[in-house]
Formats: sequence, C-alpha cells, structure tokens
Amino acid sequence: MLRTDLEFSMLPQLGTRPVRWRITDGLVPYEEAVETMEREVAVIADGGDELVWLVEHPPLYTAGTSANAKDLVQPNRFPVFATGRGGEYTYHGPGQRVAYVMLDLKRRRQDVRAFVAALEDVVIRTLDMMNVRGERREDRVGVWVRRPEKPLLTDGTMAEDKIAALGIRLRKWVTFHGLSLNVDPDLDHFGGIVPCGISAHGVTSLVDLGLPVMMADVDIRLRTAFEAVFGETTGET
Repeated sequence: MLRTDLEFSMLPQLGTRPVRWRITDGLVPYEEAVETMEREVAVIADGGDELVWLVEHPPLYTAGTSANAKDLVQPNRFPVFATGRGGEYTYHGPGQRVAYVMLDLKRRRQDVRAFVAALEDVVIRTLDMMNVRGERREDRVGVWVRRPEKPLLTDGTMAEDKIAALGIRLRKWVTFHGLSLNVDPDLDHFGGIVPCGISAHGVTSLVDLGLPVMMADVDIRLRTAFEAVFGETTGET
C-alpha cells in the first residue's frame, strides 16, 4: 500500500511553476550530463524553472565523495568519473533509468534528509505501481527488494537486493544528480565495483525480478510518482 500521510511530501510553495520534465533518447555521455546539470542549476538558482531530466548512459562507474579506492575492483573495465555527489561507487549503463533531479529546496522544504527520503518514496511508489515492494533502510541509502527465493545471509536474515541508488549534491539549495533505477541493465557490470560500498547484498532490476517492462512504461509511472511527492510537471516543447 502507498503511504497516505505527508511525511515525504516536498510539494512546492503556492505559485511555483510546474517542474520541467525532459527525456533524452539514446546514450548521453556522462561529461555532457554534468555540464548540462551545471548550467541548469545556475538557471534554477537564479529563479528559473526546476527540471527533472531522464537519461541513459553508456557503461561507466562514478565515484561519490565518500568513495573508497578499494571498492573499485576492476578499475580498467569502464571509464571512471569522480563526481561531487554524495555516496560511494555506482554503475550507470544502458537499461538503467537515471533521473537527474534539479529542484530549488528554498521553494519547497530546506531539509536535505527529507529530500532524500522523498526521492526514495518516489521510487517506492513507482515500484508499487508494478507490484514490486521496494523498501528503505535506515542504515543504507537507496531502495531495496527482499529476495525470499535466495539463501539466507550468514546472520540468518533474508537476502535483499538493491534496485535503485541515490546520490545528490546541493548548490545554493538547488539539488542535482539524483537517482538511478535498474530496469534492464547488464547486472554483471556491477561486478567491477562494490556498489555503494555494500558487499553483503546484491543488485537487482525489474527484468531480473521477472517484469519484462519497457523503459517508456517505467517513465510513465515514475512521473506519476514524482508528481504525488513533488507536485505538477510539464513537458518541454
């Protein structure tokens, strides 16, 4: 069941214009994505309209501000980019929906932890619409799926896999970077890193869970979930 309270609401102030919703087809080079975010964040900080930008990347690894070098298991497998977002190492590649979320929290709620929880709630709502139960964990950022069909962990607890990662950065209270949701990436590509520094749990995707969904179908649900938490969006012309 979806939550009905306002715990994770980040609705904007009255009079705030709808968030621009942009989808780019094809594989976007990571350097191009960062340059675009830098430009957009400057515009938003100066009063421009907020933006959510959906992309896919070619295979690559990114290192957040807390990345530990030992977690880069195969440094020559794919390009590695140091990035200013929070978190550790993560993978991006085809079949993974990356959502770059550029919002002005001064127009909403100046609370970074609440913003991260709201992003997790967007993913959980998106998964719920596809009959997948996503869960948050107090000691691990991201969204997790229990795997009762897998062997128990060494401590006797149920196995669970990560289906969505989060990493954010703020500048003048404007957010950038965001979340990645595994739709149908090559899960073997995660083997070149210790994803988010967590080795006790695995990584999964919607297709790995038995849902042969198309990216466009996921995008529709993602937008519906985003609007429930963050408010109205508008497509760009």
